[in-house]
Amino acid sequence: MGATIALQKAFVPKFGLDLAGGTTVTLSPVTLDNKPPSAESLDRAVSIIRARVNGGGITDAEVAKANGNIVISLPGVGQREAVARVATTAELRMRQVLAVASATNQPVQMPTTAPTPSGSGAPSATPSGGATSTPSASATPAGRALSSALAAPSPSAPADPKGGAKGDDKAKGDDKAKSDAAKAESTPTPPPPGPGDTADPLAGQDTTGIDPALLTQFRDIDCTAKNRGQGVADDPNKQIVACSDDGTARYILDKAAVQGTEISGASAGTDSTTGEWIVQVNFKSKGATEFADITRRITTLPAPRNQLANVLDGVVIVAPTIEEAIPGGSARISGNFTQLTANDLADQLKYGALPLKFKQSEVVSVSSTLGQDQLRGGLISGAIGLLVVVLYLLLYYRGLGLIGVASLGVATVITYSTVVLLSHNAGFRLSLPHIIGLVVSIGITADSFIVYFERIRDEIKEGHRTLRSAVEVAWRRARRTILVADAVMFIAAIVLYFLAVGGVAGFAFAMGLTTLIDIVVVFLFTKPLMSLVARLRFFAKGHKLSGLDAERMGRTSPAEQTLQEA
Repeated sequence: MGATIALQKAFVPKFGLDLAGGTTVTLSPVTLDNKPPSAESLDRAVSIIRARVNGGGITDAEVAKANGNIVISLPGVGQREAVARVATTAELRMRQVLAVASATNQPVQMPTTAPTPSGSGAPSATPSGGATSTPSASATPAGRALSSALAAPSPSAPADPKGGAKGDDKAKGDDKAKSDAAKAESTPTPPPPGPGDTADPLAGQDTTGIDPALLTQFRDIDCTAKNRGQGVADDPNKQIVACSDDGTARYILDKAAVQGTEISGASAGTDSTTGEWIVQVNFKSKGATEFADITRRITTLPAPRNQLANVLDGVVIVAPTIEEAIPGGSARISGNFTQLTANDLADQLKYGALPLKFKQSEVVSVSSTLGQDQLRGGLISGAIGLLVVVLYLLLYYRGLGLIGVASLGVATVITYSTVVLLSHNAGFRLSLPHIIGLVVSIGITADSFIVYFERIRDEIKEGHRTLRSAVEVAWRRARRTILVADAVMFIAAIVLYFLAVGGVAGFAFAMGLTTLIDIVVVFLFTKPLMSLVARLRFFAKGHKLSGLDAERMGRTSPAEQTLQEA
């Protein structure tokens, strides 16, 4: 039963706000001086939010100003998370990691055996499951990493999942064991920890150059809390304490080395080798230089200071180890992305930061009852329009009209299939303006068939061509007219799409889509089908029901004789 329902949904497009309902959220701007924001900043915020929620112009999401507030209407239910995302700063800053630890203070484990000389003399610099030199470290939340920031493994030693080369790790481990043993022989054994004692998260880490106030904040912060700093605008000129976005790690971060304003673009895609989802980030000239400088400076430092954290909305989204300088002005963010999360991150980086802070002042669920009535009316009007066109083709062109009807049927199937594919893969949502555009396009599609049919009849009326030759000559002349007419319509749709917003842009999108489909159907279906039927005696002999009979077109006897010679 569940599989049947899923299959049915796969063949049904998603509907827009007016047909399926959704959520309308009112965002109120918050300024430091409690004064109304400037019109310029509010307009910019509207533009950025509109680009985020409806960047392609086909999702039917609407963003508008109303009484100094911004009203966002999103189709479907459960959209509050998306609204919360678009209302934040969404500006990326790249900062060097100065210290890292697990999300909360860990209790000291009571010893179960007597300490041995080879025991570790100090807590690990990285917590359990903490940062390592690979992108899969839990200190790099969700396993994300800047894959282009990782140096290629040395060909002389196979790469190890924990980072580095296996041979090097063994040598370092032996040296460390000898050093720890020497320390244990010369250092008195500390008393066993008492109940409730917690390990210092900074033990064993280099704290030089860190603001002392941040050390206290780092020890006290609980990154497992629900509110762990999301949406807080961090000062790029100061060191900060921040949590990972999944709440598994905490960081002390240096001043921003590269700011989000230096990002020229971001796009989501798949890695051609591994097939995993990645986000490609490109920098402007200044940002490219800053990125190359910071990666060159920290690549030789000990962990965790050779990590470069990427802070978005006050939380760390990724903190990979940098093993070599990265010139060229581009980097890849990769890891456990899905298509949705990769696109979300790319959109946030691409569309920049909001000039204002907002709070949600009202959330309203929109009913789709009225929309369903309008949908029914739109479908009925479309069916009536299609029926009228079919009757016209059959009554005026008779047998020839069957080719037009078949072409309309093919165009309808292609259009519906395209709408369904866009709906499930590109965020397209069918709304009333889209339906209106599709209904209007019925006449545009039929017009192309009529131009071709009339050209065929004109060639035959001249009385010196067979039907086969008339079909070919008429096509060479008619296709220019069809292409010019469709080009004018498509240009109008493009201009309207880019200059308008909301429903008007949706209408223009539908009109442009069906114009392209019209060209495909006429060139790949109508013309080949007409060439085939021209071989049939029913059409070639000019039967009275073919639409090409001599009496109907007023041919002279010599012309009729020419037609019969086919």
